[in-house]
Amino acid sequence: MSHAIEFIETPTFTRQIQAIATDDEFKELQRTLIAQPDKGDLIQGTGGLRKIRMPLGHQGKSGGARVIYLLATAERIYLILAYPKSVKDSLSLAEKAALKNLTRQLKGEASA
Repeated sequence: MSHAIEFIETPTFTRQIQAIATDDEFKELQRTLIAQPDKGDLIQGTGGLRKIRMPLGHQGKSGGARVIYLLATAERIYLILAYPKSVKDSLSLAEKAALKNLTRQLKGEASA
């Protein structure tokens, strides 16, 4: 049985997800993360961020979007970034470094 999970979106994520996904696609992502919060692959060098594939329309998972998130606690997931795979497949070292700083801040909030 799944428990309640709070999703917290960064302003960047909200803007990005609204541009690429329907409400139903976003709800399906949330259902997936509720059922299996650690499903996404850990991204090295980010302090614990995960990347999950998100199907968009008829593109399927491999051609759809990527969602970057932080499983901060068993009850809290921060949704950080969302982008189509056609735009970007991997994060640069500079992006990873910036996201690692954000991860530290969010983990501090989650434990407060």
